[in-house]
Amino acid sequence: MVVAGASMGGLRAAEQLRAAGWTGTITVVGDEPHMPYNRPPLSKEVLAGKAPFESLAFTPRASAADVEWRLGTSVTAARLTERVVVLDGGEELPFDGLVVATGMRPRRLRCAGPSAGRHTVRTLSDAEALRAELTRPGARVVVIGAGFIGCEVAATAVGLGVDDVTVVDPLPLPMVGPLGELLAGALRRRHEERGVRFALGTGVAGFEGEDRVTGVVLGDGTVLPADVVVESVGSVANTEWLEGNGLDLSDGVLTDALLRVGGWPYVVAVGDVARFPNARYDGVPRRVEHWSIPTDTAKHAARVLVAHLGGDHADLAPFAPLPTFWSDQHDFRLQSFGAPGLGLDDVRVLDGDPEGDVLVGYHREDRLTGVVALGGQSAAMGAARYRAQLLKQPALIA
Repeated sequence: MVVAGASMGGLRAAEQLRAAGWTGTITVVGDEPHMPYNRPPLSKEVLAGKAPFESLAFTPRASAADVEWRLGTSVTAARLTERVVVLDGGEELPFDGLVVATGMRPRRLRCAGPSAGRHTVRTLSDAEALRAELTRPGARVVVIGAGFIGCEVAATAVGLGVDDVTVVDPLPLPMVGPLGELLAGALRRRHEERGVRFALGTGVAGFEGEDRVTGVVLGDGTVLPADVVVESVGSVANTEWLEGNGLDLSDGVLTDALLRVGGWPYVVAVGDVARFPNARYDGVPRRVEHWSIPTDTAKHAARVLVAHLGGDHADLAPFAPLPTFWSDQHDFRLQSFGAPGLGLDDVRVLDGDPEGDVLVGYHREDRLTGVVALGGQSAAMGAARYRAQLLKQPALIA
């Protein structure tokens, strides 16, 4: 087996291949020099200086102790009909089964201006470089993008004592895409109460400065002074190495309901690079960038791959995960179970009040698709109580 990608998805794939009964060799290839580590703390605890790298590193299961790790190495091409992947040094690795786990990289703005002082948060080195700048006295910080990472970085910066933090986004509210207007409005109020400013409904036209950024030029002509800029404007799937194989790579790697890629039963995809139909909801393929997805996809894909290679297809059921996410910002948490984005047209307060701790339900055709809690521990526990109810719902796609 070759696993392309050595982040959490690659690790879980290797572990699950062993759990599914694969006794042959497993080689995991990844471009970072580190063993797999937990990424969510990068925009929070690591950025705040509260978590060393040692606390992030995953400990592989004992069953995966014999896995070969090829770190600091990229997969640059694949010839799927020949069952071969090519590494950045030209070496070719043959495979019986291939796991695509190459994940995402941050999207960058293509605007005029200097690049120094502009950051993304995806890797440990990204977080360490950004922390060094946030702790400079008097830093003026502009965060571009009011999604998960943008809001978390803004909250962490305020927690570090940065007085001047502004979040820019062309949408009217932070995180309005996944949360809807009700919770997004409540989220904005909480951030503003803690010192974060927002410039919403406008994009970025460029950056001022000579050798390094000194300001962010907005679409309406406003200039925000900035010593540090954080670009949190989405992700790009790492799929270039798969080009030339006739695959749908328009948004990640398209898979079937068993996580198989392009009709090849010996190629599967896991993690946030996989665009799969979720039988729990409908037949529409979507990528899901939540922490639970690498583990869920790896478990299912490994069973499918090992079953194919062993000639046993009896118990292969469509993939039907229950997505889960959380986001810690300031002193509160967002906790979600299910797919709230599918129920944005019918949002109901299930418990509490948007001005305080609140639990919100999302519905499509009167069916609960997801719940999100905003607030303290009691709100998060309220969301967890709905997890069993969501899991018991029958899948809509057989």
